[in-house]
Amino acid sequence: MLTIRIFFPLILILALPGALAADLPGIPEFINEMVVKHQFKRDELIKVFHEAQYRQDVINAMNTPSTFKPWLDYRASFVNQKRISGGMKFWMKHADALERAEKLYGVPQEIIVAIIGVETLYGRNAGNYRTLDALTTLSFDYPRRVEFFRNELEQYLLLAREQNFDMLSIRASYAGALGIPQFMPSSYRKNAVDFDGDGKIDLMMDADDAIGSVANYLKQYGWKAGEAVAVRAKVEEGARPDDVGAARSLVAWGELGVSPQGKNGDGLFAYLLDFTLPDGKEFWLGFNNFAVITTYNNSSYYAMSVYQLAVELRKSARYYGLIRRAPL
Repeated sequence: MLTIRIFFPLILILALPGALAADLPGIPEFINEMVVKHQFKRDELIKVFHEAQYRQDVINAMNTPSTFKPWLDYRASFVNQKRISGGMKFWMKHADALERAEKLYGVPQEIIVAIIGVETLYGRNAGNYRTLDALTTLSFDYPRRVEFFRNELEQYLLLAREQNFDMLSIRASYAGALGIPQFMPSSYRKNAVDFDGDGKIDLMMDADDAIGSVANYLKQYGWKAGEAVAVRAKVEEGARPDDVGAARSLVAWGELGVSPQGKNGDGLFAYLLDFTLPDGKEFWLGFNNFAVITTYNNSSYYAMSVYQLAVELRKSARYYGLIRRAPL
């Protein structure tokens, strides 16, 4: 255990705006690991981490996620006219890439557009934190997810080397997500694609690469072309279905008094979802493709906002003649 004489000054240092992160416990060992495991040059990494800044606001943001908001407030942040109008402009500008992505990966165009719209408002809000600062802070001062963020920091160093990034200039979200589609560094390295065929993968500035990469990501995580995403559910009066969030067959849900109210993906397993409204609960059944969206962000609020924005985008796209496919 650290003594008060050691711990108290560390708090004071890290509380200062723009404090250096180099003194965080674990950084020297991490540098050693990167040198041995990936043949980084020690002196270069020492120099880079001496430029990294500790960001208390990153820790604060991680401790107060937007999903703490009531459902209707959360939804209103993403399913609104600004994102629908912006989505139509983005769709029209990149119609060829979106159509090609749907044909190649089986992911509906409106889902791709909705994810990019929710994540960065179509590339306009791609992050204001230096990626190195955010990931270093979380890797060495966020014990709840230290393993996850330390892996992402490792992946970021590798990505920067592969992409010839200036590690100190690349911006990200407070969680270290990058570019137009907000891929974590590991997803960037694993799932990003050169969709416009220009010989490089660029999720920071290239919308076509972002479109193809989102579609590829969803396909790799199990998206099933042509299947439903979610449907409103009716819960019979007096029924008390247990295990909200659990996967059951529609037959099993029916036996518990829960039935789909629309296109339901006959025979598929579904997750029962509930969303609190001022006058009670709103129930939905989410299918496999809904669960795939949650791999992008593990939140039913997030996935439902993406889905509902996609529904609105599809309505507008049909009006403008951009799409003729049947509804999701």
